[in-house]
Amino acid sequence: MEVEVIHHDIVLVGGGGAGLRAAIAAVESSPKITVGCISKVYPMRSHTVSAEGGAAGVARDDDNFDLHAYDTLKGSDFLADQDVVETFVEAAPRELTQLEHWGCPWSREPDGRVAVRAFGGMSTKRTWFAADKTGFHMLHALFQTSMKYDRIQRLDESYVTRLLVDGGQVRGVAALDIRTGKMRAVLGRSVILCTGGAGRIFPFTTNAAIKSGDGMSLAYRAGVGLKDMEFVQYHPTGLPGTGILITEASRGEGGYLFNSEGERFLQNYVPNKMELGPRDMLSRAIIQEFDGGRGFEGTYGKYVHLDLRHLGEKVIDKKLPFVRELARNYVGIDPVYEPIPVRPVVHYMMGGVDTDIDGATNLAGLYAAGETASVSINGANRLGSNSLTECLVFGARAGEHAAKFAAGTSDGNEAALIEQAKAEAARVETLRNKKGGEKIAQLRREMNSAMESGCGVFREESSMESTFKTITELKGRFADIGLEDSSQVFNTELIAAFELGNMLDVAETVALAALHRKESRGAHTRTDYTSRNDTDFLKHSVIRFAPDGPKLDYKPVTITRWQPEERKY
Repeated sequence: MEVEVIHHDIVLVGGGGAGLRAAIAAVESSPKITVGCISKVYPMRSHTVSAEGGAAGVARDDDNFDLHAYDTLKGSDFLADQDVVETFVEAAPRELTQLEHWGCPWSREPDGRVAVRAFGGMSTKRTWFAADKTGFHMLHALFQTSMKYDRIQRLDESYVTRLLVDGGQVRGVAALDIRTGKMRAVLGRSVILCTGGAGRIFPFTTNAAIKSGDGMSLAYRAGVGLKDMEFVQYHPTGLPGTGILITEASRGEGGYLFNSEGERFLQNYVPNKMELGPRDMLSRAIIQEFDGGRGFEGTYGKYVHLDLRHLGEKVIDKKLPFVRELARNYVGIDPVYEPIPVRPVVHYMMGGVDTDIDGATNLAGLYAAGETASVSINGANRLGSNSLTECLVFGARAGEHAAKFAAGTSDGNEAALIEQAKAEAARVETLRNKKGGEKIAQLRREMNSAMESGCGVFREESSMESTFKTITELKGRFADIGLEDSSQVFNTELIAAFELGNMLDVAETVALAALHRKESRGAHTRTDYTSRNDTDFLKHSVIRFAPDGPKLDYKPVTITRWQPEERKY
């Protein structure tokens, strides 16, 4: 079976914020480096485009790096690595300024300074924003900048099914051209994974359909550990029914949350921060209001009210125009005149591919950045607006270090790599024509249901055990999957089958890590172990693939200057 062979110095998987920043950094680090950028969608359809609220970085005289670092560490419930956080906060303003030079239209104050808004868990205003379409404008700036370099060559609408490894080093990827159904061996001396998160393992999420944990599964299957996978962030304000995000900026600009009794209920949970408390605490508070009978009931279940009416039409149209558009289009409500129904929704994965401060994994030549990676600045809970900046800071570091690695190593055994790609092509053909008894949609529904049941906002032993058992059984049933479509061109059912396999890998690691973390920390909240336990669990979980089932281990958290303390707001 023939495969097309393409050569680059660096192979990049993913065309979103982290990926494009990595590509630009790589080609700017050397006048000869070439990057092959493989994305399963056109880059401007990457999920970065959906980010609304802003990107964090010190910008005012009342702020400093230590304060941003402390806020991030406290938000992480002290599970973030402190050397990584210090590097992050120092690089953040440089990256955000660079993005402006590339054309990102940050909102301004009347005096011409870049505008900053408040975000949950932050001590001061440090979130740079472009109205409430920040990710859209950031991704535009990055994409347009990447197009200046003919050494960044794109393979859009291609789906990576396997990492090609030879001699203990990653040497490229096997990539299916979705438009033709043909397999390519895209060879390089280093590979960077920037494929985003895996929120689609849950039924109710802000995440686009493309966020199926592809990069996490690719690394996992190649022997790289997945770190801190038990920590899944719920955003407190999603639209019931769709899961569409109502940005934290709506609270940063002064929005209020009310229960069915007309009470700003957060005074009972985070009295000093109210609506600007961290996302994990606000999500738990809303669920507790539901359990206490103080939620509203609607077609899509329970919700609370997000009230922006007091801000006035002028402020809403200037700073939150997209929120108004979303509320009108998807729930038929104009927030100028009515409160918006909201409920917690799966939003972000703190865990991911285990990398060091430079984005490097334990597999030589393999790097990762963005939500697909765990570097770790987010620990047990990410503060809103840190993630967009994380894509820039660690995308750049991964690109620079992958370029150095590529320059200092030789090509692998090309014949052996092509044979691996041919074997992958044969596997794809077998799956394309498979007529088993299991359906993708049914397995996906059962996975979603199991994850929500055992790994939601609140967790306990028996339901997590049941979830882990169910996911293991679903992985067994996946082997008997059947496809209706055997066509070559744009076979979306085939891609959905690969995505489901990846999601089952990721879901299993989430359930296993959660089951064995017998404490409550950040987004991992157990009703049977209600306290944080630094003695036994101030450590990162790391799960590695094995043929007989995933293997769980732990590694220490790096502490430099800040000792863990009680997390109060």
